[in-house]
Amino acid sequence: MLLNIPQMTFFLIRNEMSMRHFRVLTRIDRIKIETMLNTGHSVREIADFLGFHRSSIYREIKRGKYEHLCSDYQTEIRYSSDLAQKDREYKKAATGRNVKIGYDRELADFLEHLIIEEDLSPEAALFYIKKNQIRFDTTISVRTVYRYIDHGVFLRLTNKNLPVKGRKGQKYHVKRVQKRASAGKSIERRPQEVLSRNNFGHWEMDTVKGKQKVTKGCLLVLTERKTRSELIFKLKDQKSGSVVRAIDQLEQKLGDRFTKIFQTITVDNGVEFSDYKGLESSVLHPGKKRTELYYCHAYCSWERPSNENQNKLIRRKIPKGFDIDRVTDKQVVEINQWINLYPRGIFDGFNASDMWDKEIPNLKLEKII
Repeated sequence: MLLNIPQMTFFLIRNEMSMRHFRVLTRIDRIKIETMLNTGHSVREIADFLGFHRSSIYREIKRGKYEHLCSDYQTEIRYSSDLAQKDREYKKAATGRNVKIGYDRELADFLEHLIIEEDLSPEAALFYIKKNQIRFDTTISVRTVYRYIDHGVFLRLTNKNLPVKGRKGQKYHVKRVQKRASAGKSIERRPQEVLSRNNFGHWEMDTVKGKQKVTKGCLLVLTERKTRSELIFKLKDQKSGSVVRAIDQLEQKLGDRFTKIFQTITVDNGVEFSDYKGLESSVLHPGKKRTELYYCHAYCSWERPSNENQNKLIRRKIPKGFDIDRVTDKQVVEINQWINLYPRGIFDGFNASDMWDKEIPNLKLEKII
């Protein structure tokens, strides 16, 4: 007996279906396949019953196969109608000219994981795949990924999962009067080599603040201009003394290497950076400077472009208006590591930690970045 259907009935159904025109397997067909396989029927019997060629059933079984863990902890290959249906929906959504990813389910799933769960951009996700030499049947470009997202090809991935696309701002060339001249050095006096990004050791420093009138603390962030290496420290308040103490602790941790690593630091005109003497003065060698501090022009955040770009990454983890006091030290470390391991298009897929290691191979600073 076949599914408790008498042989005569089975014969009539088989012949009736063989007379039909070409059709595709439906969800109900896939459930029947799964049921018949689990009850011991052969591929030939299933093909005859459903009215399909055996090769179609073999392809269908391959589409929905998975490794099942049995009660005795042994594994066996089985067919899942749900998996097969999901795969079919992928390919159906991907129909059309040049939609290759619909036939590479593994690539589609992995891209969704990297972009949704790991918070990578489509470009960074493809760089991650390339750098780690992960092989798939299909290769696609960044532009194609964005097009597939716009057209709803992916099952889970939509534009809502992407970072907000910023508008490219115009380059400003307004000459402003330096308001910090009496308190600290203007960015106009900063060495030209800093602007070129050809030399290591030049940093930008900023603070990321939380919900106004609620958050007392802030994040102190430093970005190395050449490698884009990031350092993030959580401060209990937004006072200049707390910033100086954080830099003091960093110098104590690095020792004499601090001066070589932090040759210059560029900041804005925020009150938290007003103690330029405290920021420049060494705690290890009283009376000597540990770095050179330079102040941007007022309202010219574009003079610290590395900070601004890195802060956007931080905001993907800590949105504006969020109470930073609620962010734990562990979360700060995780965000810091995520940024430093983020694949960069400017480095052909390498990350800030990779570039850091190339710059200072003789200094063991793994715990710092």
